[in-house]
Amino acid sequence: MQTVSTTLWVVMLLIFLALAFDFMNGFHDAANSIATVVSTGVLKPGQAVLFAAFFNFVAIFIFHLSVAATVGKGIVDPGVVDTHVVFGALVGAISWNFITWYYGIPSSSSHALIGGIVGAVVAKSGTSALVTSGIFKTVAFIFVSPFLGFLLGSLMMLVVAWVFRRATPSRVDSWFRRLQLVSAGAYSLGHGGNDAQKTIGIIWMLLIATGYVAASETSPPVWTIVSCYVAIALGTMFGGWRIVKTMGQKITKLKPVGGFCAETGGAMTLFIATSMGIPVSTTHTITGAIVGVGSARRASAVRWGVAGNIIWAWILTIPASAFVAIVAYWVSLQMF
Repeated sequence: MQTVSTTLWVVMLLIFLALAFDFMNGFHDAANSIATVVSTGVLKPGQAVLFAAFFNFVAIFIFHLSVAATVGKGIVDPGVVDTHVVFGALVGAISWNFITWYYGIPSSSSHALIGGIVGAVVAKSGTSALVTSGIFKTVAFIFVSPFLGFLLGSLMMLVVAWVFRRATPSRVDSWFRRLQLVSAGAYSLGHGGNDAQKTIGIIWMLLIATGYVAASETSPPVWTIVSCYVAIALGTMFGGWRIVKTMGQKITKLKPVGGFCAETGGAMTLFIATSMGIPVSTTHTITGAIVGVGSARRASAVRWGVAGNIIWAWILTIPASAFVAIVAYWVSLQMF
């Protein structure tokens, strides 16, 4: 393990790279928070990204740092982490995020980071350095989070359809245009609360590995928390419009009532996972919820071919980012 003798510039470079990942996380996953509210016409794109960015940051005051603790100490043995491992993990995650953003595929920034960490650690120390329980929880929620989003989204849609069965379509549309602001805000809170903490966790891991923070500390420095929430909020403000189109239009056509149900079901899933300290994918969650809302109307309302392509991206995320991380780890050994 490297110590405080590690040159400061390397640590600063890696912190900058981590914040760049956090920014890209917000940029890449902005669609998760705003695709439904934009596609239903409730907010204009510019208004929506500002709205989502605000709630991304406000999450700093609501959620405990349980997810950061899982990423920082619960995925791999902290004793094997060094600057080369962190570099490999971040390059693996950023590379996969860029590829999927370019092709408009809503993949998971969270699992790209986990895959990057796992790949870099395996390159250094083999599989014995992995914490099985932490990885199991994360991998399990690849399947649990979209299923839970699907279940809650479809149940919300069925409940709303029954409650408002006597209301005219125009009145329902009017009410849920307002209510969708509430659900979008809740989902953006969940997005910020879960995703910003993943970058907090990897910076915390880096600071422990290089001796700048004691391993016995129960929470990271305040500046890491604030900077990570600011970075993800700024990333959301710039938005990833390629993915907005896929999420908001290509999977299924949404009306305000459907957008409300999808966001509410997704937000509930994120709140549950964050309280349990599980680094869940906001992308998987909202996609499952959108599919659930569409299928509650009728199965043919969902473009299953598009959904199938997204699932393949989910399956490939961890191994692909892990492979890039392994390569980046070996390259970093020659660099610093």
